[in-house]
Amino acid sequence: MRVALIGLGMVAGTYADAIRSSGRVRLAAVAARRPASAQEFLARHPDLGARAASVSQIAEDPSIDFVILTTPPNARREIVERLVAAKKPILMEKPVERTLATATALVDLCAGAGVPLGIMLQHRARPVVADLRRVMPGLGPLLATEVNVPWWRPQSYYDQPGRGSFARDGGGVLISQAIHTLDLMLSLTGPVTEVMAMVATTGHHRMEAEDFVSAGLRFRNGAVGQVFATTASFPGRGETITLHCRDGSARLEAGVLQVDRLDGSSQRLGQPATSGAGADPMAFTSDWHRAVIEDFADALAERRPPMVPGQAALAVHGLIAAIEASGQTGTRVRLSGG
Repeated sequence: MRVALIGLGMVAGTYADAIRSSGRVRLAAVAARRPASAQEFLARHPDLGARAASVSQIAEDPSIDFVILTTPPNARREIVERLVAAKKPILMEKPVERTLATATALVDLCAGAGVPLGIMLQHRARPVVADLRRVMPGLGPLLATEVNVPWWRPQSYYDQPGRGSFARDGGGVLISQAIHTLDLMLSLTGPVTEVMAMVATTGHHRMEAEDFVSAGLRFRNGAVGQVFATTASFPGRGETITLHCRDGSARLEAGVLQVDRLDGSSQRLGQPATSGAGADPMAFTSDWHRAVIEDFADALAERRPPMVPGQAALAVHGLIAAIEASGQTGTRVRLSGG
């Protein structure tokens, strides 16, 4: 399929690598707010054979099968409206938008027009996650969950205009970094019904939003859990999800799964992988992006939902909103629909 890339910021190189290594999609066009950005991108990736175009030209081009949208969250609404009007399917970089309300509005806009919308939450595409899903039923009911995202970002990362602000990004570590791990957690555990949290900005960073979160969770099935997420943990370590079940536990750390059963047996699956936990936010493989892109192409061809439909991504937005609200008010927050 022929795709277009709108938004050529820091993550654009990862999408270029993902498309380059795919035999199922081809980059036809790119668009950026600054024409110079498009030319610089094309000069770095001449082998992709793409051309520079405007958003309107991309929307009106019948040969483009879908659009990958990677602009900052505050620069999406108008572009999405233009693409929806042209009935152009959209695969969008996380988060959907800056708040739960605006994210819901974008998802509803696409759904109301019958335009397929997928969200790039690529941690679901890690091969070892499929192993975890196969193992979980044999471990019995979930009792408790641990989520840890001990990442690091230097101050120079937040010195970029708008980064770590509510106006551009919608927040800090929760919506920009931990969203991947929280989304994967929810896809494994089911919904959260209640949170109690503390959010803060440490002395490591000068930024508007939070760089530290600690939260207690209660899940719909009665299990409990904890979340720790920060970008103030130098030098940064891989994120972990640990699921404590009746008959054993499963610990997912980056690309490695460790399973320990109460009967004394254990197994180790997967391969170590980086995920941008340290000072270089782009230090991760493009393989997971490629998997999501190819799945979206297949979903269009097969007329089925993609790996992460827009509606499914709203669950993690709801959890992030609840954690932020609890941290701001110092009270327990119940999730609507949880």
